[in-house]
Amino acid sequence: MQAPASFRQQLLGAIPRLRRYAHSLVMDSSAADDLVQTTLERALSHWHQFDQRRDIVVWMLSIAHNAHRDTQRRNMRLLIIDPQALQIEQDLQRSDPGADVGLRMDLIAALQQLSPEQREPLLLVSVEDLSYAECAEVLHIPIGTVMSRISRARAALRVLLDGKPAATVHALHRVV
Repeated sequence: MQAPASFRQQLLGAIPRLRRYAHSLVMDSSAADDLVQTTLERALSHWHQFDQRRDIVVWMLSIAHNAHRDTQRRNMRLLIIDPQALQIEQDLQRSDPGADVGLRMDLIAALQQLSPEQREPLLLVSVEDLSYAECAEVLHIPIGTVMSRISRARAALRVLLDGKPAATVHALHRVV
């Protein structure tokens, strides 16, 4: 049975936020596109499980989160970055005269140093503008845990962006 047109329209409307979250979560355009595709496929195949009283964006971000975790479990191997590909990416970023490439690269590097447990709620609340309750729903954790992880993530980002020693940051990585 095919999903109703109204559901498909809601799905289409949620794609920009889904893409933004996927990109900020995996930090790679190609992998983000794969995550979006996987999320859309899962949403379409399970459309009948969607409760129309819920926000479809929260439902889709939850699917994306679970799909990302599935991929992480499947790919528990060392990621090797090709130095030439990295240089090309850095050159492309430097070509944008309106962007503060250094700050953006520092922020991306700092976000990548956060544990997934801290990074995910921070991105959902700060970038996707979800409430703490919606974030807790997406991540399947208590709201108090969301607040604690976001607080620790923000503190760790401040330390990382201020150039503090790594030992200071590791003390903030304790997961609640």
